[in-house]
Amino acid sequence: EPLIVGDPTRARPDLPPRRQFVESVRAENPQHTPSAGDGGAAPSAGVRTALAIEPSDGVLSVFMPPVREVEEYLELVAVIERCAADLEVPVRIEGYPPPTDPRLQMIKITPDPGVIEVNIHPAANWTQLRDNTTRLYAAARQSRLGTEKFMIDGKHCGTGGGNHIVVGAAKPLDSPFLRRPDLLASVIRYWQRHPSLSYLFGGQFIGPTSQSPRVDEARDDLLYELEIALGEIPRPEQASVPPWLVDRVFRHLLTDLTGNTHRAELCIDKLYSPDSATGRLGLVEFRAFEMPPHAQMSLAQQLLVRALLTWFWRCPYQRPLRRWGSALHDAMLLPHYLEQDLHSVLADLREAGFDFAPAWFAPHVEFRFPRYGEVRVAQTTLEIRGALEAWPTMGEEPAGGGTARYVDSSLERVQIRASNLDPSRHAVLCNGRRVPLQATDTPGDWVAGVRFRAWQPWSCLHPTVAAHNPLRFDLVDLWAERAVGGCTYHVHHPGGRSYDTFPVNGHEAESRRLSRFFPFGHTPGPITLPPLENNPRHRVTLDLRRQPAGGI
Repeated sequence: EPLIVGDPTRARPDLPPRRQFVESVRAENPQHTPSAGDGGAAPSAGVRTALAIEPSDGVLSVFMPPVREVEEYLELVAVIERCAADLEVPVRIEGYPPPTDPRLQMIKITPDPGVIEVNIHPAANWTQLRDNTTRLYAAARQSRLGTEKFMIDGKHCGTGGGNHIVVGAAKPLDSPFLRRPDLLASVIRYWQRHPSLSYLFGGQFIGPTSQSPRVDEARDDLLYELEIALGEIPRPEQASVPPWLVDRVFRHLLTDLTGNTHRAELCIDKLYSPDSATGRLGLVEFRAFEMPPHAQMSLAQQLLVRALLTWFWRCPYQRPLRRWGSALHDAMLLPHYLEQDLHSVLADLREAGFDFAPAWFAPHVEFRFPRYGEVRVAQTTLEIRGALEAWPTMGEEPAGGGTARYVDSSLERVQIRASNLDPSRHAVLCNGRRVPLQATDTPGDWVAGVRFRAWQPWSCLHPTVAAHNPLRFDLVDLWAERAVGGCTYHVHHPGGRSYDTFPVNGHEAESRRLSRFFPFGHTPGPITLPPLENNPRHRVTLDLRRQPAGGI
């Protein structure tokens, strides 16, 4: 018989205490015996499920069958536990998990490629959330698991596993997003206007084809359609709305490029989807968060989301969507502009009554954008930091008897900051090309990005473009027409050393990073200042792959 899971939104009585579960079930129905799959109904002519038992390595493995109701599952577990205690035989529960039920709290541990995925049980308040997070980090450390990793060249990054924040309620219909659909509309508007919430806390792979693409990435028509959809959401003072409204309005807009509802920055495939019972759990998943190295950093992220939701509940956010255009993958991938945008978010929260300090997120900025080095030339300081790059996903290629789509991770970006620089006297070159410096709010402070090919894989975009290694930055005196100083950033070890192992800790990783930066190496002799390149798609970033005189 087909296994039809019950509606998760229906009312359920409280479960009896664990020690009394079997007795209470039998007291209500004396004729009932544990029978998985048929719910106590008469035997059918079809194939019936069964409880499979197998001895292995001194332990009796019990394979649980699929059941319709959680009461049936708990009854089977209680009977197995009592039998194991009477026979003094250790058992291990395997097989199908219990049906999704808000009365159960579960911790799921799943091995994924390169990471171990842990889904912890929900928390009803901040104290529980803090304890769950700190205990999870402590348990991982005691199990010799890490929440960070170091690349072969010393780059410090996350493990690649998600730190997705899921918001809902113990009962699906109590979810704030179903009770107040305008709350999700406020989140969509605010997240779209602040790219720092999309990029600052994510992983290395960002952009339109990542696992958490923004709603305005890649599809030019989506913002127009999204504005119409936001207008369909009623205001809080209006009449109550049915729970299916949110799913119907946003289902086909909060997706990735292929229409996958799960791979979206704001995932609502478990909010109130009619496709399955597990899709009507009242949950919204914030996917643009990667596991940070420390529990306190994770708690700061979760506190930020909680404060924003509380603010939107009190005062719905009604500002219109913003057309970022090419600036989204230009300026908003540099640490200066993302940090500036984050500070505006914190300023909004302080105005709303939440006293957030920018220093709370300084570790996130330093972790996301490490400083490679700086050099002081006369009164001017040049600083090189890592920046973000939206890696493109390429076309299908044969691999292992099937097809695969590779990501061109050979593209990298750095930010150069020039402090106390006089633009009438000095300019900055990178590999002989003029850097498009942009003024900041601080007098004499200028920033720009440099996009380059770090290495040349066997399959990549523009295969004839060689790797740009090293990057040589020159501070040019316009009056003397000479470089008065500079620095050099090597993508690989400058001595050609090839490391055989990954760094064992942060100290070794930092030493590898520092060995790739030299506070010297400017171009000697007279320099003819090249013209400032006009690239309307990258106003703030110099793309070394693009020929200076080429077309757009």
